[in-house]
Amino acid sequence: MGAAVLGSLQADAFAQDAAPPSAQRWDAGQLRHLLPTVSDSSILIKASFAKPLTGTPVLRIGGSTFRGRMNDTEGAFWQFHAIGLQPGRRYSLSLVASNRKSLCQPWELSTFPARDARPESFRVLFFSCAGGPDTDRNQRPYLPTAIRNRMMRRALSFQPQAMIANGDHVYWDLHSPNLPPERRNNTKLESFKRSALIFGDNNETVLKLAAGPQIVPVYGTDFRSTPVFFLQDDHDYFDNDEAWDEIVTFPPVWFQLQLARATQRLYYPEFLPDANRPPGLPWGSIGDGKDAVSESWGTLRFGRLAEILLYDVRRTCTLAGPSAVYIDPEAERWLLARTAAADVTHLVHVPSSPMGWSAGKWMEWYPDVLNSDGKLTTAKAKPYWQSGWLKQHDRLAASIAAMKGRIPLTVSGDLHALGIGKILRSGTLNLEKNPITAVLAGPIGTGPLGWPSARRGVGSTPPAHLDVKEEIKPIEQHGFTIADFLPDRILLRFFKWHVNVDSPDAIDTLQPFHSTELGRPV
Repeated sequence: MGAAVLGSLQADAFAQDAAPPSAQRWDAGQLRHLLPTVSDSSILIKASFAKPLTGTPVLRIGGSTFRGRMNDTEGAFWQFHAIGLQPGRRYSLSLVASNRKSLCQPWELSTFPARDARPESFRVLFFSCAGGPDTDRNQRPYLPTAIRNRMMRRALSFQPQAMIANGDHVYWDLHSPNLPPERRNNTKLESFKRSALIFGDNNETVLKLAAGPQIVPVYGTDFRSTPVFFLQDDHDYFDNDEAWDEIVTFPPVWFQLQLARATQRLYYPEFLPDANRPPGLPWGSIGDGKDAVSESWGTLRFGRLAEILLYDVRRTCTLAGPSAVYIDPEAERWLLARTAAADVTHLVHVPSSPMGWSAGKWMEWYPDVLNSDGKLTTAKAKPYWQSGWLKQHDRLAASIAAMKGRIPLTVSGDLHALGIGKILRSGTLNLEKNPITAVLAGPIGTGPLGWPSARRGVGSTPPAHLDVKEEIKPIEQHGFTIADFLPDRILLRFFKWHVNVDSPDAIDTLQPFHSTELGRPV
């Protein structure tokens, strides 16, 4: 089946320029990739193996054993969900095959502190847009996966205690409004059978061929001891956010929603349960009982020091004009309730669509659109944009700025840039007394035509709806952000690497080009 599918696709669609450097001083054995997430009492791991396993593997943690669950139909992809663990404890983990032979070298991983614990510090790595095949059909190369992996390992050298990858883990768009209809049948649409199931059909093979080379070599097993949090964005639904008379790509059609869910099922962990996140949110309780995971709404809770809210704005968006929303109303109520709660020192919003800047794209919070003079304007209507999206933005902004004794902070991706600024006004909301700090975390894999200035002719700029004091105007270079949460402040460090100027070797000694300190208001 795989040979048949490969024969129908262009070979350069899956080409890899170079293999990523292997993990050092650790024997990955049969593992191809391993990505874990944790809470204070659970661990969830997604893993793939070089060959399908003939029996059920197990995860051993101390004296406990947890059976794997097969996530594909061949036995190469497995997940392991360990529950009932102790908070704030460093565990030794091992994966064992059904014949009791080790599948890889043991490693260590820590659970997060208990919810009522008061840790003194917490370090988080943020980035976005790490996907993209090394070479795609249109010859628009992304950063080679070997370079992306090298940048990941440099970020890991700063010993973050968690990683947040904000969207665009896969680029394999199935529609392009820029193609005329007569050419549409010659696009990647032929690779998938849209009326068939994802698993147990050729679709499963195509999905692995499309998504695997964008994820497996980028992360490998390097994050085995660092909890990861993957938030999906538009390209993870196998489309760009576009709206034309010919086609509107969101909300996602059923087949592409299933592709997004299947990619998450195979490659990276869902979000673990949280006591303060209602289990009945849409796409928020996948599985059985109290241990069910969430696909779209995530909580990273680190004792009483920090809580980071992660939310996908694509899956539940509506096109209902003044009453339209990005985020399902029940999920919005959860966000507002957590923002108003006072049981944690730092609370951060991490939406998949950024606050603070616009590139004139259709599915942004803001109505700005690109004018004929190459500048953004609100003087003409943005086709298919929904005014209700901006109303929801302002409800969230008002709640974030209303927090007392906290630093209002959002960290996002999507716009392929590094940046930071303070939102002083949002519409009629005056936020000067407690402005919202907005951060663009930085992209990892963006190709030359992926920058807003290359694709749209304009860089990311503050929209007319906002007053933003920019500390770093958005920079279109590869990079990442590291945040340190301390009881009285948040420290942000920004890293960048210029693909046209800097050598790959420079990544290994990359240092922050900008740092800023945000103090808690008295």
